[in-house]
Amino acid sequence: MLNTKQYYAIGDIHGCMDKLLSLMNAVRIDAEKDTLVFLGDYIDRGPDSYEVVEYLIELGKKYPHTVFLKGNHEEMLEKYLEGPDRYTYLVNGGQITLENYLMRQKPPEPPIPETHLNFFNSLYNYYETDHYIFVHAGLRENVALEDQSPEDLFWIREGFIESQADFGKQIVFGHTPFPEPLVHPNKIGIDTGAVYGNYLTCVKLPDLEFFHS
Repeated sequence: MLNTKQYYAIGDIHGCMDKLLSLMNAVRIDAEKDTLVFLGDYIDRGPDSYEVVEYLIELGKKYPHTVFLKGNHEEMLEKYLEGPDRYTYLVNGGQITLENYLMRQKPPEPPIPETHLNFFNSLYNYYETDHYIFVHAGLRENVALEDQSPEDLFWIREGFIESQADFGKQIVFGHTPFPEPLVHPNKIGIDTGAVYGNYLTCVKLPDLEFFHS
């Protein structure tokens, strides 16, 4: 029997380093064959955003088939750093992240180290395989994947969560927290609200096996 390529997708971490470590200890990934996909929202609201990003950077070196997607919180950080919208980021958990970074980085070092900025700048908007589309928030119905707006890729809820549309491939997404993973024929939601006291979730595909912190 041929070995089927395995995908491991992990939902919104939000600075919960303890739950990330617990989850990674629960999964067994073949670094040479398996693909590890993180769905974004690594930072904000939780206490350890710096540590999470540092860990993910090193993890990407250990597992070469690792894909890091951008979430709406990384997009808000980007807009904060570039200047057009500082308020939205701060009121959505960004203040905790900035304080976490300032504790780690001492003047004259910049608040966010270059290695972390490079990580944020390297994030993908989505990742497509033969059978799945991995994205942070979801897709808009009747819009080709390459024409989807960043606003929808990072932020959409209504119009996607209840959609029964055939997107051509099963969508694996985070962003919208559920008490337990959401499994529909056209989508799999794996944000289980780790930062709100619930657990962090990983789904193994195509087996549809779930791991939790």
